[in-house]
Amino acid sequence: MIQRVAVVTESFLPQVNGVTNSVVRVLETLKQQEIEAIVISPTSVSEKHLGFKVHTTASVPLFQFPVAMPGPSISRLLEDFNPDVIHVAAPFMIGAQAIAWGARNNTPTVAIYQTDVAGYLERYNLAFARPVMERLVANIHLDATLNLAPTKESANYLESIGGGRVAVWGRGVDLDLFNPQNRNHPDSLRLRAQLAPEGETVIGFVGRLAAEKQVHRMQELLDLPNTKFVVVGDGPERPKLEALFGNRVRFLGALSGLELAYAYGAMDIFTHFGTEETFGQTIQEAQATGLAVVAPNSGGPKHLIEHGVDGLLAIPDGVGGYRKLVAALLRDAGLYRQVSEAAVRRVEGKSWFANNAKLLQYYEDAMAENRALRAEQIELA
Repeated sequence: MIQRVAVVTESFLPQVNGVTNSVVRVLETLKQQEIEAIVISPTSVSEKHLGFKVHTTASVPLFQFPVAMPGPSISRLLEDFNPDVIHVAAPFMIGAQAIAWGARNNTPTVAIYQTDVAGYLERYNLAFARPVMERLVANIHLDATLNLAPTKESANYLESIGGGRVAVWGRGVDLDLFNPQNRNHPDSLRLRAQLAPEGETVIGFVGRLAAEKQVHRMQELLDLPNTKFVVVGDGPERPKLEALFGNRVRFLGALSGLELAYAYGAMDIFTHFGTEETFGQTIQEAQATGLAVVAPNSGGPKHLIEHGVDGLLAIPDGVGGYRKLVAALLRDAGLYRQVSEAAVRRVEGKSWFANNAKLLQYYEDAMAENRALRAEQIELA
């Protein structure tokens, strides 16, 4: 039985990204299940989250991210807490230390593969370092009791580079917060009236504004007739994007909770451009809201969308791939209605409660495997 979980994460609040969001949802589940937990992370907004103690580490900036640095305090925290299992989110520096500590101390570790770090190197003109980074990623994951990847494709990739035992664990979506009813909520309608006062079609993006998200591709849509554009999110690319798009795109900044839900509700079409995503959480939120989604036929998005059924997948290479599909939605009301209604059905049953029930079972599996390994070691001795 799981009683104590140490959550070691390379990203946490106030950083807003897929890793942080997933960790927050995991902590909510642990709270609901009355499982004791601690958090070890590079940042935090307070000493506790949901009543769980948050221990911050030293960090250094890398690609605008605070990268946590390992140290003896992390080992002491794990030793004092004595967890039944260690949940390691997007392991890198402190994640590697936590996995190594678990291997030395017969404590099962469940490592969550969430970030294509090697792929990002190419985006930042560091492709020459990819083989080295892949070897590093593989070595980090190799010693984990169990690795969880968000899609079968990403699981196959991690296995292919020698990343140890891998299973698939996706991501849930808050179906109470994100739902089609939001499209008729007064706050959504009020925002929509501001964005599109003449009843134009509202096309939007939600996510961190970083180079790997490739939001600049929205530029190929800006001359579509009877349209307005909105971007929700913040990040290092925002000044460049604002200069590129001019007054054709409204930037709302980073939103969360109901503000975010109503921003989705004010949109008609959701666009996603990142080809290096291992998943694509905002796609699921848009689907749950009942939006028509256009995303690249690459990485995580192609596992979340069946082309022509519950969204459209663009060939990302070359110019005009997204424009053609968005234009088709603008032109064909029947197609728009079909994919937006099917999008809602696509995410039915994908609540965080259901999703994290699988995670708890993976914890149990890792604990059972660890017990079996210890028994085998004792027998051999």
